Amino acid sequence: MNIRLRLIFLLVTGILCGSAQAQYYFDFNKNCVDAYQLILSLQPEPGRNLLKQEKAKNPENLIPVLLESYIDFFYLFFNEDPDLYQQFKKSQQERQILFDKASDSSPYKLFAKSLLHLHWAAVQTKFGNNWDAGWNFRKSYLLNKENIKKFPGFHPSALPLGALEIAIGAVPDGYKWVVGLLGFKGDIGTGMSRLEDFIFSNHPQTEIFKNEAIFYYLYLKFYIQNDKQGVLSFIKEHKLDLVNNHLFAYLAANLSINSQRSAQAGAIIRNRNKSSSYLQTPIWDFEYGYVRLNHLQPDAGVYLERFINNFKGNFYVKDALQKLSWHYYLQGNMEKALAYRKMIAEKGNAITEADKQAQKDAGSSVWPNKLLLKVRLLNDGGYLKEALGMLHGKSVDDFETIEEKLEFSYRVGRIYDDMGRGEAAVQYYEYVAATGQNRREYYAARAALQLGYIYELKKDKNKARYWFEVCLAMKNHDYKHSIDSRAKAGLARIDALN
Repeated sequence: MNIRLRLIFLLVTGILCGSAQAQYYFDFNKNCVDAYQLILSLQPEPGRNLLKQEKAKNPENLIPVLLESYIDFFYLFFNEDPDLYQQFKKSQQERQILFDKASDSSPYKLFAKSLLHLHWAAVQTKFGNNWDAGWNFRKSYLLNKENIKKFPGFHPSALPLGALEIAIGAVPDGYKWVVGLLGFKGDIGTGMSRLEDFIFSNHPQTEIFKNEAIFYYLYLKFYIQNDKQGVLSFIKEHKLDLVNNHLFAYLAANLSINSQRSAQAGAIIRNRNKSSSYLQTPIWDFEYGYVRLNHLQPDAGVYLERFINNFKGNFYVKDALQKLSWHYYLQGNMEKALAYRKMIAEKGNAITEADKQAQKDAGSSVWPNKLLLKVRLLNDGGYLKEALGMLHGKSVDDFETIEEKLEFSYRVGRIYDDMGRGEAAVQYYEYVAATGQNRREYYAARAALQLGYIYELKKDKNKARYWFEVCLAMKNHDYKHSIDSRAKAGLARIDALN
């Protein structure tokens, strides 16, 4: 073969070989849908097995690669394994490279890339890398905006974008400079509308992602819109599977605990499917420990200690240790109470406000008033009559320090409020808001927030606005970030009614 023929041969061979190279694509076929639903129910390994089958059958399909990111995310979100964290970073980079090889004509390309950034950002937050997390949230946000512009008929992009818009819209004023620096634009109303339209749409594209959308929607509706009853009613009316879907079980249990329904949360945790196919996580012990502590049960320490001994991460460790110290303090076991209080400074991190508060309290030699602590826990658990009964016949004059006087008044107001007796609560809240407005304790700010809620419920927008603004004006108090977020969301709701 002469040189010219050899060159022609090599050129043709190269063209043929190049055309035979893998053409990556996104196909959310039935096998992938089934795997995705297993993963979302927190059965990662059965889901992974289906993905292995799909990859063997269709090695160029990139949907399994995306769903593997979900598996890693759930393991890290619930268990915070530092070894997996390092591997996850490498895996996400490799997945992005694969997605870049897909055709730009697929609306799944930018969508999948945005989800990788969203998963990575959420995990980085768990591990305390908030600045890097912010940039990854930004990338996810911009990719979804670009995808909606490029493919306006592709409905799934509304899911992460709506959730991000709500979160951005609820950022307190003190952190607005970060939002501006990262180039975010968000609005609570716009984001909630996106998610609501998505959930109640009958479009085939939205059906695949509906359970994930419901998870985002209910959490944000609970914490941002303060519609606790609406969330619990949604769970009941839509008959969410709280037995075989552990993500929904976790959602319902966690929100029940945070809406003073500890007995209901306990039933959900006990009744969930106990199959070994589900993600094994100490989080269940953490949640159940709260359930038991909120009813002053003697076995609460068993579950909280098991969480501390088995959890590899740092989120809520200080908080759990504080609750353990309270548990033994109330039982009269000061040796264990002091031991767990000492551990607060040594374990976990102080990223969440609950952990920050636990660390702050641990630095004090003062212990809570036992009566008020019991009332607080019973109130948190929804055992309102028991809590109120403990305070029967008491007044502010029965307490020595200003801190205790404020807490007593706040607790009475909160119990009446939670019983639906807002009018009876108002005088207690107003006293706390006026007396404690310049103090570090959170009672005054939270009392102002609750007054805002009371008047919002009565549709008295002027008074509701006044108390939300009073709440936001209070400086340097405990839980400021979370309380401010709720007050700001309250103002946004009122503005939406004008």
